[in-house]
Amino acid sequence: MTRTIPQTDPGAAYFAQRTAIDAAIARVLARGWYVLGEEVSGFEAEFAAYIGSRHAIGVGSGTDALVLAMKALGIGPGMRVATVSHTAVATVSAIEMTGAEPLLLDIDAASFTMDPEELEGALRQSPVPVAAVIAVHLFGQPADLDAIGGLTRRHGIPLIEDCAQCHGARFDGQRAGSFGAAGCFSFYPTKQLGAIGDGGMVTTDDDSLAASLRMLRQYGWNEARVSERPGINSRLDELQAAILRVKLPLLDEDNRRRAAIAALYDQALLGLKLTLPARKPRSNHVFHQYVIGSPERDRLCQGLAARGIGTNIHYPVPVHLQPAYRGRLPLGPSGLPRTEQAAAEILSLPLYPQLDGEAVALVTAAIREILES
Repeated sequence: MTRTIPQTDPGAAYFAQRTAIDAAIARVLARGWYVLGEEVSGFEAEFAAYIGSRHAIGVGSGTDALVLAMKALGIGPGMRVATVSHTAVATVSAIEMTGAEPLLLDIDAASFTMDPEELEGALRQSPVPVAAVIAVHLFGQPADLDAIGGLTRRHGIPLIEDCAQCHGARFDGQRAGSFGAAGCFSFYPTKQLGAIGDGGMVTTDDDSLAASLRMLRQYGWNEARVSERPGINSRLDELQAAILRVKLPLLDEDNRRRAAIAALYDQALLGLKLTLPARKPRSNHVFHQYVIGSPERDRLCQGLAARGIGTNIHYPVPVHLQPAYRGRLPLGPSGLPRTEQAAAEILSLPLYPQLDGEAVALVTAAIREILES
């Protein structure tokens, strides 16, 4: 019988820690406090210590993390925020949810993250001054935080890190999420640190920003539950926080397993007409996704599906070409040629910590068979 291999499997992460997760859920249910209680405050402290930030503020989702970070930084209507089009649409949607306008920049072809030269050109040429930059750390590898951070500091604008795909990654030995004014994380079930539902976090070293974030996530309330400023309802719940507390101590080991799987792919796919993932010398890649490139992407995708092997495309249509955004968002100085080329060629192979060596061998053998046929 042919073995089915999913591209990702959040259920496997649950079954790997089922006893501990079930106990954590039972603890929350028995306590009877389900929103912003001991589990959330405990997880916030543990996550801040892990990232190396003074504060971590739990929110309802990764999208909300971006929205609240921008609102806390004063980003709003009439302002422009630079980011990339090669990202989950949530990044761009979050900017528009603040009333600001996204400015979409092209990527570096090797890393798929923001090209600092494009950012530099945009900061010089944009007719509307850029009020903030969201650097998206894609597929498990940080953007060039040295170059991008240098540009934002020189222009006196905040850097926000979109860390939804790089939990635990480092740049120059420092955790992603601890470089900018704020780091924004998603705990969607397929992430490296995944909840069993939605959840998000904002990290920051700024005491004032952290205080604003805690108010904004809950109606702008002060301690007397009086709204001092307009806020929203975006609270990480106790159940998800308890589950994430079980998983956090295992994150680095899970990331090492991801890297080991990526090394198996590298070795088995070497010599084929594929572009394999590049590693930046100053960062560690934690492989949220193992993304290959091929002009024959669609044939490869279909051939793998016929063999019971799941793949995905992150992302098949750049944000600026999607119907909701096409033709109405400003683009960077060079347009987005590398973004559009990447979208036509990339393919995410199966990758999650519980994937075994036999599955990797089946995937790579199938790829070789398809490409050599």
